[in-house]
Amino acid sequence: MQVIAVSNRKGGTGKTTVSVNLAAELALLGRRVLLIDLDSQGHCAVGLGVKVAAGEATAHRLFVDPAATLGAAFRDTEVPNLWLAPADPGFDHGSGERDDRRLRDAIEREHLAERFDVIVIDTPPSLDALLVNGLMAATRVLVPYVPHHLSFEGVRQLTRVLFKIMTGENRGLKIIGFLPTMAATHIRQHRTVTGQVAWEFGAKRVLPGIRNDIRLAESFAAGRPIRLYSPHCRGAEDFLSLARGIADHFGTPTP
Repeated sequence: MQVIAVSNRKGGTGKTTVSVNLAAELALLGRRVLLIDLDSQGHCAVGLGVKVAAGEATAHRLFVDPAATLGAAFRDTEVPNLWLAPADPGFDHGSGERDDRRLRDAIEREHLAERFDVIVIDTPPSLDALLVNGLMAATRVLVPYVPHHLSFEGVRQLTRVLFKIMTGENRGLKIIGFLPTMAATHIRQHRTVTGQVAWEFGAKRVLPGIRNDIRLAESFAAGRPIRLYSPHCRGAEDFLSLARGIADHFGTPTP
């Protein structure tokens, strides 16, 4: 089983859009996928059309209730092979006991490798125990960024955190790559910032981007992944290409 953390220290980079649509595409390619939402904005549930009532189990309960299980939060989705552990929008990021291995231990203790092929984690942009938990549980990290200066700074800040974790308690963690989102190659700033990312982190680590497409925003409003909302748009094409590339990266090629 592979565990992919989708992370950037800067908000507004399309992180949740990437998490939802990557998870959906991998599921539609035949993988059994669990999407864990650690971002208390709770937008993964919105993007998948999943309603979470007050008091229902969420992924965040794991961090405040020693008796909680991650499995209690699983929800079916409209996408075959895709389950969601939704966020709690009321979660207090300063609450609970600090335990950077809480999520990792739950994945192991609940034998989720026997149930899922891939876990995708939408991490919060804040540097707190939840972000560290996501990175500690992950085997791979995908870094989406908008080709703007502030988003690039978010990438730099995240890589400092990654370096500490990758050379410390999670030496198996690897970077899949840096993913431009809302990309428009005709805009000079987009080309410049992506060039900076390539220069600083290596051109081979910069992935083909997710092009700017209004249908991606529309699909979230409709509560459906882009593949189900508008399967022939460029956003759907880009996410399918991303999912196939990641499946190939894991050594499980797709047709």
